Amino acid sequence: PPCGLLLDARFRAGFALLAKYGLSFDAWLYHPQLPELLDLARAFPEQPIVIDHLGGLLRFAPYHLRQQEEEAAWRQSLQALAACPNVFIKLGGLGMKSFGFGYGKMPAPPGSEQLARDWKPLLDICIDAFGPTRCMFESNFPVDKQSFSYSAMWNAFKRYAAGASAAEKTALFSGTATAFYLLQPVAGPES
Repeated sequence: PPCGLLLDARFRAGFALLAKYGLSFDAWLYHPQLPELLDLARAFPEQPIVIDHLGGLLRFAPYHLRQQEEEAAWRQSLQALAACPNVFIKLGGLGMKSFGFGYGKMPAPPGSEQLARDWKPLLDICIDAFGPTRCMFESNFPVDKQSFSYSAMWNAFKRYAAGASAAEKTALFSGTATAFYLLQPVAGPES
């Protein structure tokens, strides 16, 4: 996409139609684009927006050369976006090469303990900014399959959330997504 897409008048004219049809917006972008998303969220304060993949933090060349500065900019952008009550965030996609963990270069895929430990600092920043009721764990499979297994990912999320309250776990694993996407929960076999 061209630079400045979220600021483009034609894009915004189309974006304005989402409300007419009761639709939400998933924003898959990289962290240098988060200020544009902030401008969009402020211009459309009633439009539900969810940021995919922790806001696309880039931690590979050339960004790894200035990792502290880039992560500080990412954190500041997320905090500003969190001040917009219409913005939510998805926690996942951490197996992509852009996050710079290097899992694809390991002799064996990492287990859930390592994943939970590696991801904790980034997940903490997101949850501290947005709170559990505006955060949702997500799968980015099959893309993340290059780095770890599906079960290792979900077990890492479980390990990470082990100390959370029952209400926080419900929000992170299902409640936030159910509310954001206006889903109707399916009755289980006990019902």
